[in-house]
Amino acid sequence: MVKARFDAEVSELSGVIDFVNGLLTKKGWSNTELPVIDVAVEEIFVNIASYAYKELPNAEKYADISVDTDKKGNATIVFEDEGIEYNPLLRKDPDVTLPAQDRKIGGLGIYMVKNSMDSVSYARVDGKNVFTIMKKI
Repeated sequence: MVKARFDAEVSELSGVIDFVNGLLTKKGWSNTELPVIDVAVEEIFVNIASYAYKELPNAEKYADISVDTDKKGNATIVFEDEGIEYNPLLRKDPDVTLPAQDRKIGGLGIYMVKNSMDSVSYARVDGKNVFTIMKKI
């Protein structure tokens, strides 16, 4: 598993994507497979940058991101932050049968993550939010 720390700032997103893509490319992921991972990584990281530390103005604002692959090449990506406790998996899924103008704002991004990954989990461990996604190659 390879881990890197990023400032929890939206401006760091391209570095996060480059980090994840660089590691997965070395493990055999192709440019046609990476966009699904990229969308999930973007959604999770931008949520951390935008909301995790909103109520903690004096906190060190960061996100640790770990990337690992198993023998088959399946990717596991773990996001950790010390922001406010929040489990996005508890949020009710949006009603995607409604026209866009009739839907409540929010929730569509995590819905897309849940439906595009093979496994998604959240835990609060030692004062940290730990959000894990896994995608089979």
